[in-house]
Amino acid sequence: MASSKRPLAGRLALVTGCSRRIGIGFAIADRLASFGADLLVHAYRPYDNKMPWGADPDGLNPLLSDLRRHGTRVESIEADLTAPGAPEQVVATAFGHLDIVVANHAYSTMGALGTLIAEEIDRHLIVNVRATMLLAQAFAAQHDGRDGGRLVLMISGQQLAPMPGELAYVASKGALVPLTMSLSAHLASSGVTVNAVNPGATDTGYATPELYEAVVAKEPQGRWGQPEDAARLVCWLCTDEAGWVTGQVINSTGGGP
Repeated sequence: MASSKRPLAGRLALVTGCSRRIGIGFAIADRLASFGADLLVHAYRPYDNKMPWGADPDGLNPLLSDLRRHGTRVESIEADLTAPGAPEQVVATAFGHLDIVVANHAYSTMGALGTLIAEEIDRHLIVNVRATMLLAQAFAAQHDGRDGGRLVLMISGQQLAPMPGELAYVASKGALVPLTMSLSAHLASSGVTVNAVNPGATDTGYATPELYEAVVAKEPQGRWGQPEDAARLVCWLCTDEAGWVTGQVINSTGGGP
């Protein structure tokens, strides 16, 4: 039973893109579990392994153990969201009625106008747009109309400042901004709210020392965002207190762009 300290007790949440303990996905999952939610976490470690920051060296088991310390049920699924049917497979893995989906997954590589290739554009659109839409569809199809349905999309502020070196990423994540309002209108009568969160520059281990200092110099609060900053907002949106908030794009950036 839900209480003021565990307001999501009895609810099941899916968090995609949760494979690194330093990441936003883990921080969101951890806070949801502390609020009493059971968890299904999605990961795809081959992607992390190819990126400069790498995957957690010990694999998923330590991450899952950390999440289970809150006493809720935590299960995981690894899935390549570029594969046909993968989003639906992830949702079908849920061990009960799915109340909350946080679409935190992302595919991101550098690519300015002169270096774009069709395959990379397609991969960004497939993971960041197609998979998100299909997750929303599968989630809505199994939702039975009870109160507390929540869909949270994660964006990156492409509507606020230029990112000319990441055009495919800009196009794909930027597409989620207008999608938020349309999804919220479609799902409002089903008891599901839909919101998008831009967490701003967040320290998840990807920045070079030069980029790190450049961002600090521009930030009004003199620091990078931490994964926990995003998690607090996302988890509040998942509670009953935020039931009147839907169709919104929320820029939680510490005052920066």
